[in-house]
Amino acid sequence: MHIETKKTRVQCYKCMNPKSTCICTHISQLQTNTRFVILMHPKEYKKEKNGTGLMTSLQLKNSEIIVGVDFTTNARVNEILNIENSASYLLYPGKDSFNLSTRKSAEVSTFMGNTPYIFILDGTWPCARKMLKLSKNLQELKRVSFDNKIKSKFIIKQQPESLCLSTIESVYTVLNLLKQGGLEECNTDGFLIPFEKMIAHQLDYMLNPSSKNYNLTTGNKLIVKDMYKKSTERNIIFESED
Repeated sequence: MHIETKKTRVQCYKCMNPKSTCICTHISQLQTNTRFVILMHPKEYKKEKNGTGLMTSLQLKNSEIIVGVDFTTNARVNEILNIENSASYLLYPGKDSFNLSTRKSAEVSTFMGNTPYIFILDGTWPCARKMLKLSKNLQELKRVSFDNKIKSKFIIKQQPESLCLSTIESVYTVLNLLKQGGLEECNTDGFLIPFEKMIAHQLDYMLNPSSKNYNLTTGNKLIVKDMYKKSTERNIIFESED
């Protein structure tokens, strides 16, 4: 008797993408003075294939991922916060944050120190706000932020606003600002290449007629929107060329 088995895709267990769209050949780890701690929401962890938290960590030697929602009693987080002669910061916008974009180099160097830890909340904005609301230890951290002057390339997702960046784009921006402040010397030229390759793979898949996510309307082209919908819906947007 012949039994048909469901065909499964072979997955890369490093980048968590299918082997056919593996981005590992484009990964080039940077050695940074700054240590990045990516606090990943469980929902983000489950969709790691399209998330950028894992990708960001793969690009940085001085980084780690900690999954959770409330980090108040998280042993690893508190261990980092209690390291002597080291300062920790939370990358989060707000009027009381230290804006890396508007400060002089000397101010950045004095404020950040030589080997800072920067905590990053990796999840949707609602998830990030909940993580911060629950995590009393993170609430006590000094915050850093930046003025975003670029538009996110994450066009396969819809963010609350066009100025919202993915985790890897945020870290890329921070690294460049820290370079200007004299705290980093790493070359960030190729930092976003894995991210750009992932987007290209996803677009190819969505525009492939054999794909289950193919948009059936003929003659479609991608809309680049200035503002993304304030909605939980995250579908790629098309318009007809009629």
